[in-house]
Amino acid sequence: MIFVPLPFVVALLLAIVLIRMLRQGDGSFAEKRPFLLLIGLYIAQSVVIGIRWGYDIIDIMPLQSLMATMIAALAWVCFKGLAMEEQPTLSRFWPHLLPTAAIAIFIALYPEPISLAIILIFIAYGIALLWLARRGPDALVASRLDGAVLSYRSLQITGFALIASAVTDIVISFDFTQAGGIHAGAIVALGNVIALLILGTAASIASNGSTMEAASSEPPPPPPATEEDGAVAAALDALMHARELYRDPDLNLSRIARKMNLPARRVSMAVNRIHGMSVSQYVNDLRIRSACEQLVTTDHPVTQVMFDSGFISKSNFNREFARLNGESPTQFRKRRVTRESGGAASNVIFMSP
Repeated sequence: MIFVPLPFVVALLLAIVLIRMLRQGDGSFAEKRPFLLLIGLYIAQSVVIGIRWGYDIIDIMPLQSLMATMIAALAWVCFKGLAMEEQPTLSRFWPHLLPTAAIAIFIALYPEPISLAIILIFIAYGIALLWLARRGPDALVASRLDGAVLSYRSLQITGFALIASAVTDIVISFDFTQAGGIHAGAIVALGNVIALLILGTAASIASNGSTMEAASSEPPPPPPATEEDGAVAAALDALMHARELYRDPDLNLSRIARKMNLPARRVSMAVNRIHGMSVSQYVNDLRIRSACEQLVTTDHPVTQVMFDSGFISKSNFNREFARLNGESPTQFRKRRVTRESGGAASNVIFMSP
């Protein structure tokens, strides 16, 4: 019987995720490119792990070490790019090539510190990602607003997964020291391989924000609002209603801030303090209001209503609709039609917090 290492199966699953991302024709290929490259690295690393531990080919270890450091650095670059208002450039991120260069030098001249160096690199980038996540979904100003919460969850998952990978490497090193590495293969199968699958899924979610349900959480109480916060929030309300910006499916916090000629963080703070929610929730509330009105006043299909309101993901649309109305769009329309046919009032019901 042909032996197929588990990492090869993981590589295949990640390849399917990559193909699905490539086939999604939503016009955002340039924004997805870093995440596509990241998932490609995950696939290559999974194959390398399979060759190393499945067939005990030790000569491939240097490549595995180099790719590991590249993955940690590229994960940071991808999510940091979502947190930047200006267009990311390669020149801005060149210092993140240094960890891989350092590992290459260690491989050529002094291999002993390689394991420790990789562990420290993974921990450092994991902590950096979690630090980036401290500001909540609005930190990802370049993420599409209907997927900002999902991208934020992916950021958190990636940070924790990098740290978990470092812990796995520590356990493997301990196994080699205490037991000659007899359990290393099983540890890799249960540790790094699972981590790669989680990381690949998280990268896919972050790049399109449309394939996973996000757990809702109560935000911490915002600081007291100032007069400036009120002015910014009022200007944003006027902009949204006058130009119906919320209908733009590619809208993000960075684009809103540019139209208002304000820093993205200033807009985010004002919305948080005045409305008690993130910008993504604020925009999605407006989108759901529009959807409710269309469901009541038109006979357009629910899918058309979804697109006309600014959503491009059915799962996001249904989740946000249920969050605000406690039922699906189809149920909402049926109930409204039934009430109107019975002579009930026809005002749109919208249960916003």
